[in-house]
Amino acid sequence: MKKQLPTGITSTQQQLLFRFAILVIACFVSFSIRLFAVIRYESIIHEFDPWFNFRATKVLVERGTYEFWNWFDSASWYPLGRIVGGTVYPGIMYTAATVYHILHALTFPVDIKDVCVMMAPLFSCFTNIVTYFFTKQVSNPTAGLFAACFIAMVPGYLSRSVAGSYDNECVAITAMILCFFFIVKSVHTGSLFWSGLTCLAYLYMVASWGGYVFITNIYPIYVLVLILCGRYTHRLYVAYSTFYIVGTLLSMQIRFVGFQAVQSSEHMGALVVFLFLQCYCFVQWIRYLVPRDIFLTLSRIFWVTVGVAFILAAFIATFSGYLGPWTGRFYSLLDPTYASKHIPIIASVAEHQPTAWGSYFFDLHVLSMLVPAGIYFCFQNLNDGVIFVILYGSFAAYFAGVMVRLMLVLAPAACMLSGIAFSKLLVPAVALVRKWEKDVQYSRISEKMESKSKHAKWTSPPSSNKNSKALQILVYVLLGGAMLVLFAYARHCVWVASEAYSQPSVVLSARTSSGERVFFDDFREAYYWLRYNTKPDAKILSWWDYGYQISGFANRTVIVDNNTWNNSHIATVGRVLNSPERKAFQICKKLDVDYVLVIFGGALGYSSDDINKFLWPIRISHSVDPTVDESAYLTADGNYRVGEGAGPALVESLMYKLCYYRFGEVQFDRGHPAGYDKVRGEVIAKKNFKLRYFEEAFTSRNWLVRIYHVKDLPNIG
Repeated sequence: MKKQLPTGITSTQQQLLFRFAILVIACFVSFSIRLFAVIRYESIIHEFDPWFNFRATKVLVERGTYEFWNWFDSASWYPLGRIVGGTVYPGIMYTAATVYHILHALTFPVDIKDVCVMMAPLFSCFTNIVTYFFTKQVSNPTAGLFAACFIAMVPGYLSRSVAGSYDNECVAITAMILCFFFIVKSVHTGSLFWSGLTCLAYLYMVASWGGYVFITNIYPIYVLVLILCGRYTHRLYVAYSTFYIVGTLLSMQIRFVGFQAVQSSEHMGALVVFLFLQCYCFVQWIRYLVPRDIFLTLSRIFWVTVGVAFILAAFIATFSGYLGPWTGRFYSLLDPTYASKHIPIIASVAEHQPTAWGSYFFDLHVLSMLVPAGIYFCFQNLNDGVIFVILYGSFAAYFAGVMVRLMLVLAPAACMLSGIAFSKLLVPAVALVRKWEKDVQYSRISEKMESKSKHAKWTSPPSSNKNSKALQILVYVLLGGAMLVLFAYARHCVWVASEAYSQPSVVLSARTSSGERVFFDDFREAYYWLRYNTKPDAKILSWWDYGYQISGFANRTVIVDNNTWNNSHIATVGRVLNSPERKAFQICKKLDVDYVLVIFGGALGYSSDDINKFLWPIRISHSVDPTVDESAYLTADGNYRVGEGAGPALVESLMYKLCYYRFGEVQFDRGHPAGYDKVRGEVIAKKNFKLRYFEEAFTSRNWLVRIYHVKDLPNIG
């Protein structure tokens, strides 16, 4: 019979109520901590890729599904254009559109922009709940509560889930953890119901993010590990076979994936394991039908035949062209130096760089030290679900080290493993403290009763005085240290959410010496100038980083954007920027360019400007045009400088001239001469030059964005 408390509810009901309250608080914290950007700035889309997602969502909401799938975006990649419907992961667009229509059906007249801005905080709450159930499935409810509280604030997940971060990952991480939960549940039960839910979660993941390939490969590895560990069961066979057949068919319905699910090299591991599982199951069936000696002979013949057939099939598929090659991003995960050697367009992206050691502490804080403890406790109590968590954490840790962007995949694993570690460390300590408190209370009651009745005899349990004082001190130090660690973790997460991950890329901010926050709105000032002061069919050339923002804010045609699907077209834009003015003008005329936009931070002190990025346009151009020589843009000793001794090709390049035009005539600080670049810390090499083929059209208030009009001169052959 369950113990009933004075409140009228059982202890089990009280525990459920307590867990529910903690989950609600975790969701509230998760949602609130992501609102710094909206409170401090306004309801605005962040970064670069989210601006395309926002444009696509508006098309879906305003024009409908048919127009969305058949949308040809002629305002991007001019003159090539882009077939949007077949080149996007539409999960986030359809999710936002669904939320928008539901709110309007409930008579809430919200704007689609506000829905997109708040999508990430909303789904972070769902991530908390799914993380709780996943961790509870593989460990215990206490570990699940710790994991949910950790992931509510972990900076590694905050980086892509603050308000305004309308990127694919803000819904994909929820879908990934949900898919992992269903995988473990289906393997534990062998139920077709849970296997079917796994397929649906996988479909949502495929529709949301290209990172679905991680699930496609880690599940087969998990199956192999279970077989090698002697944990093969019919439940595993049902779960994985259902997942591969139904999940693959569902994933092929996403146009951007299509037949890649059965043709690309990234998906072949899942197919190979599926076939191996069928063969393994067949061999296990034969084992019970024939004598042992005959079985050993037959099994050798069978496996040799299967191996030869597999090698032959792989050879034919590769050389016939049916099996697609590995992608550059996949090679970069195996060899971190591959992109810098062979694909500079991938290496140029900051989030594709290898992760520095400091980033682990910055994005995970104390969790980075608790993960090994969590893995240790997992090995102490192995089961099928725990093995999956160990594999997930190990592979995520490796990939996060190769590419800083994948810290996002590691963060949920770190939260779950840390939750397991905390539960295993603290639950016994709390149980001891409760036991000691009960012993003390019982002793006090005994003493009172004995004082009332001297003849009464009481058998008291061992009191706290009889316990080891050293053990008590150790337990209380452990609990106190845990409280300090959790406080430090929460404080760090709040600071990171406030200062590091809640600043939109289109609105910059800084603090003065007095601590006052100052805002710089040059980006929007320039984009809106383009929107209201240029012709609707004007073509804007800029480096690809700013293409999505120009399309979203200015509603103008761009030559390249952040999709980076055509390396040669980007190399052509890079050739414009690193060429002398005359040659750049010729290329601009061929591309029908009306305006050239550059980002210059030398006057403001903004380090992420085009001058600092300039070596990448040079390298990407060289990958297509070998005549581009990087050394010509460097100093005699091989350094990259804009001051005295700067490379002759750099000084004559269009990028240098457009950024520093009239800069040498203006003194921005009293302590420095005219032409002093705050970012590079030196006076520019060439001042007072004139432009012949380009004319200044607009310069923002802080000289951060500069726009030049391509003169209407005859094209010079």
